[in-house]
Amino acid sequence: MNTLAVITAANLLVSLGSLAGIMTLTMSRQKLNRILLVLVALSAGSMMGGAFFHLLPEAAKSLEIDQVYLIVFAAFTLFFLIEKLLYWRHCHDGHCRVHSFGYLNLLGDSLHNFIDGLIIAGAFLTDFNLGVATVLAVSLHEIPQEVGDFGVLVYSGWGRTKALIVNLLVGLTAVLGGAVGFVLAGRIDNFTAMLLPFAAGGFIYIAASDLMPEIRKETSLKKSLASFGVFLAGVALIYLVK
Repeated sequence: MNTLAVITAANLLVSLGSLAGIMTLTMSRQKLNRILLVLVALSAGSMMGGAFFHLLPEAAKSLEIDQVYLIVFAAFTLFFLIEKLLYWRHCHDGHCRVHSFGYLNLLGDSLHNFIDGLIIAGAFLTDFNLGVATVLAVSLHEIPQEVGDFGVLVYSGWGRTKALIVNLLVGLTAVLGGAVGFVLAGRIDNFTAMLLPFAAGGFIYIAASDLMPEIRKETSLKKSLASFGVFLAGVALIYLVK
């Protein structure tokens, strides 16, 4: 199959995660929060696994190790800067205060999804299995994020239909990112190779800064151990894709 078609299909699949807000229509808040905690733990594990077991080893095959370290650090710092400047933060609760910035946050989410598209393009252009692992990690992360974003929009006074449509449109920027990544890979030397450590730095930042702190909020020892088990399951799932 044509690589561009695969990249486009993969990003369309990831974009459909923006419709996950539908889950909130029939579930009680308590049940939804329990499910989201499991999804967040699974997402954190999959992103860490993707970074350390797939993206970084693959990047080390094409780049000098000093380049890999530098790009990972640059990506980690850039994601931190985006969060601060555009108030983009992964929300896993319908009452996140940071989302009071409304449209500015939607801009941040659009940029984030665009970057996801670039990353997925780079992964598939490098290796099909790497692309599958990357799509899996991104998709698992998108579900709890989009549920949170949908809840915030509804809580802020948006109609549910409008919130779903806007979330979908924002999610579709990943498709644009995938197309841009495909074009740039053919025009810039080592562009695909450099995307891999960039993706790893982003995955590590999101997992460590946004997802794992959510897991740490749980005070029950039993539930904490269960969340840690789900985290390890996420790591194992991505590892097995190899």
